Amino acid sequence: AGEETSTDAVAVRPVSWQPGGDRIRLIGPDGVDVLDRDSIECLVASDGPRRVRFALRLADDEHVVGFGERYHALDQRGEVLDARVFEQYKGQGHRTYLPVPFAIVIGRTRSWGFHVVTSHRTWYDVGASRPDRIIVEAAVGPEGGDGGAGDGRLTLRLYAGEPAEVLRQFLTETGQPTPPPSWVFRPWMSGNEWNTQARVLAEVRRSLAEQIPVGVVVIEAWSDESTFVAFRDARYPVHHDGAPHRLADFEFPADGAWPDPKAMVDELHAAGVKVLLWQIPLVPTDRGDSGQGAAHLATMTERGYAVREADGSPYRNRGWWFPGALLPDWTNPEAKRWWLEKRRYLVEELGIDGFKTDGGEHPWGDELRYFDGSRGSASNNLFPVWYAAAYHELMRSAGRPPVTFSRAGFTGSAAFPLHWAGDEDSTWEAFRSSIIAGLTAAASGIFFWGWDLAGFSGDIPDPELYLRAAAAACFTPIMQYHSEYNHHRRPSNDRTPWNIAERTGRPEVLTVFRRFAQLREQLVPYLAAQAERSVATGKPLMRPLFFDHPHDP
Repeated sequence: AGEETSTDAVAVRPVSWQPGGDRIRLIGPDGVDVLDRDSIECLVASDGPRRVRFALRLADDEHVVGFGERYHALDQRGEVLDARVFEQYKGQGHRTYLPVPFAIVIGRTRSWGFHVVTSHRTWYDVGASRPDRIIVEAAVGPEGGDGGAGDGRLTLRLYAGEPAEVLRQFLTETGQPTPPPSWVFRPWMSGNEWNTQARVLAEVRRSLAEQIPVGVVVIEAWSDESTFVAFRDARYPVHHDGAPHRLADFEFPADGAWPDPKAMVDELHAAGVKVLLWQIPLVPTDRGDSGQGAAHLATMTERGYAVREADGSPYRNRGWWFPGALLPDWTNPEAKRWWLEKRRYLVEELGIDGFKTDGGEHPWGDELRYFDGSRGSASNNLFPVWYAAAYHELMRSAGRPPVTFSRAGFTGSAAFPLHWAGDEDSTWEAFRSSIIAGLTAAASGIFFWGWDLAGFSGDIPDPELYLRAAAAACFTPIMQYHSEYNHHRRPSNDRTPWNIAERTGRPEVLTVFRRFAQLREQLVPYLAAQAERSVATGKPLMRPLFFDHPHDP
């Protein structure tokens, strides 16, 4: 129910399940004898195989953890879920921005793991229908089961060893995380209504005056939201050929929202604060027929830089957020270079330290076409991985340590840190879900993770929730707060500790938050050292206890 339809699938008749013993390429140690070979089936249509289904044996005492970032439970035994990148605004349930077709199975006497080597959508019945089986179903298509073989076969990798060893093997094959620069472990601050230079500087200055350390400020509402390249209110010549601008091309009105972005960044840097700018991987189509945004749309269309429909026309975003927008095709080297060069001045001239790479869930539809010849069925899940990888490439080419803060991802995302848990309300239920998300993400290789402590949406958290979340965030890989756009209604819904204190009439909020922020600052050298150890050992910084006590029931 609720699955996307594919124009390719409409004419496929008839279909039937057939024995498929030859459909699985099994790679792994002989000691992990869990594949039920009699269970292998293949759904075959008139034009070839469509899905492969098989079962893995599950012992009575075994627990199953992984499948990417999951919000509903740590142990997936008894659950039914899929692995498809999905944008779910709050209340994620079984949906996730960051699925991974990988899991670790932990019992009293052994642990093992499996990876369904595919970027197609997969489904999992983890002991729900049959208590002694994990039933796996995977889509295959014209590109093959693993996105390129073309023969409808599926590769299944099995791993043996303690949980950390299983995870280390998986990351060795799919992309090892690199420890980020130590400054990412300092306290972060952000607010979606901080949409002027004066407001950003005022919030950072207030924090420092309150003796609450700031390591990073994320500026979300900075751009014109047409190009996501130019500061709002900036004046500059339109480059109709889509060529990049340099800082000297921009005139910043003294009475505008951002009168001197370079001076702002310089002041923040002088105070020891790093700066990240918000990004989204699309170009809106509803911002008028003139200006730089329109020129970008024309360039993407004329040069074939956008993800395409089956008929060759540019795909228009089908999601609720920025509907109709065009998406850059990261598999096209020219399109990727064109996109990144527009942002180079932000890094090389303005001194931006990284990007909040939001979104990434926008390509919908199996029938979409990419420059490299793949279809949406194989590449939509990989879109957010390529997105973060591209920005890492930009930062490295500018001689800067690559830092992105991504919401979406898939297999391979571990190599492009950092990540956060996405959108949540300020409730105790969402707090619980977020901690589960961090633990499941970690068990899937996402080591450098955080969440909007105490939630970013809805009514402000009460002091108890806010401070309990701040205490927890002090001991997670990324400690940051953020608040949703509130249309400048008053009172403010900012999640700054001083606003929570003022709104609730509880001045002790500032005192307690200050204590944890200062403690976090003292932990930075320790966290940086542990990050190195984490990558070397396969034990995430934030981890379920089974990584250290795997056979303790």
